[in-house]
Amino acid sequence: MIGFLIKLAVVLVIGLLAYNYFFGSEEEKAQSAKTFGQMKEVAVSVGALAKSEKEKYDAGKYDAALDKLGDTYKALREGAQKMDASLLKRIDELEKRKRGLEKELADIEKTDSATNQQAERKAQLGLELEQLKQDSAKLLKDSGRQ
Repeated sequence: MIGFLIKLAVVLVIGLLAYNYFFGSEEEKAQSAKTFGQMKEVAVSVGALAKSEKEKYDAGKYDAALDKLGDTYKALREGAQKMDASLLKRIDELEKRKRGLEKELADIEKTDSATNQQAERKAQLGLELEQLKQDSAKLLKDSGRQ
């Protein structure tokens, strides 16, 4: 519902700007032209951000963090004989989240074009990866291995 309202608001704003650009007074036409110019600058900036994120991803920005998480889970599993079942369950949940992040990153990598939505999702995945690292550190601390 909120998404629909946002889309409706965007369409209304663009419609109003277009109306003012073609049928408005000189002042309204100038203001609409200025707004369209600013929108173009924003689109170019978002495109540059998407390209930058794609380059960072291609350079392996997330690979090292995912590998480190995998090593952490391996170390926790090796010591699992001394741990209780709830700790093992937490390890399984963290590994599942890690696999989900890896899958999403792989899916994004498969697409050739970098869209604004992909750039935003990559940024969100980076935040989720940081949260996963924090959760893993907390699990290590709780298990007494750190």
